[in-house]
Amino acid sequence: MIIRQALSQDAAELTEFNINMARETEGVELIPEVIGAGVKTMIENPQMGFYLVVELDNGIQASLMVTMEWSDWRNGMFWWIQSVYVRPQYRRQGLYRVLYERVKELAEQQPEVCGFRLYVERENGNAQQTYRALGMSETEYKIFEELIPGLAYKK
Repeated sequence: MIIRQALSQDAAELTEFNINMARETEGVELIPEVIGAGVKTMIENPQMGFYLVVELDNGIQASLMVTMEWSDWRNGMFWWIQSVYVRPQYRRQGLYRVLYERVKELAEQQPEVCGFRLYVERENGNAQQTYRALGMSETEYKIFEELIPGLAYKK
């Protein structure tokens, strides 16, 4: 098993992972050209964040994305874990655990990192159970958003 940061040649597979994840968790069909461009932009701009992938059995079997958010309250950076995907045949085998542990290892090298956050669909009980088992706890916050009019990211 190899855990590494994603490279530009991984973009098509990560795009596929995102499309599958959106379909499975939210019933949403993403526009391949939009998500594909978004994946490439992240890989090409490490100041925005990074993807980690798990290589196993001659292919990428799991991935996640990390983005950053400054916290003035803590004078530190939260790393947001997003776009988590594990191929169905590799689920419940600890691949997310090894990715999360690598995120924590990388954060130990960055003294400004003060913690980790993620959001999860309310109905995704399996994912919530996994996150709790790794030591994460549910917060009191809800997330609100407003998208720019005309922004098209899903079909």
